[in-house]
Amino acid sequence: MKKTLILLILALTSNLAEAQFIKEKSINAQIGYGISVPFNSIDQVADKGIFAQGELVLKVTSWFELRPYAGFILTNSNGKDLNNNLTNEKAESKAILLGGKARVRAPIPWVAPYVEIGLGTSIGKFETLTAFDTIDKGGIIYHIPFSIGLELGKNNNVDLGFAYYFQPSVEQFVGAIAVGITFPLNDK
Repeated sequence: MKKTLILLILALTSNLAEAQFIKEKSINAQIGYGISVPFNSIDQVADKGIFAQGELVLKVTSWFELRPYAGFILTNSNGKDLNNNLTNEKAESKAILLGGKARVRAPIPWVAPYVEIGLGTSIGKFETLTAFDTIDKGGIIYHIPFSIGLELGKNNNVDLGFAYYFQPSVEQFVGAIAVGITFPLNDK
């Protein structure tokens, strides 16, 4: 009983402590055109959909940020490949995305290029049907997020980038071309 009480007190008071290495906090909201693509495809399939994500931006230095995120991707097959030919191949995802990323950026006003990598989980339904793979899976899988893009504006508060989430266990990746806006959080 004492151990449970000590753990409960530690958990409740840990929210009061702030890490000294975090310089600024903000929220980034993104929306974009989503795709899902199988790793192995004969017909060059890329199924279309929508992507949205929110990130808590924890600025460590002017060039390094930690970004826990939550989002979703919804893609559906239209039965056609990239050349508009009929195909039976598809890669569909209907998932919630959760995880964390680290962003390295050039600390330049107006146009700051960046690259991100991290680790996360996808929760949902995944279907990959190609000449090489037949996967119909639901549940929780891991993914590896990777993004490149530009932070635009005087304060770099507009984000334009390509976000990819590699999902090896279902032989596909999902991604998006997305635009985002960053809102600073005031600590008062």
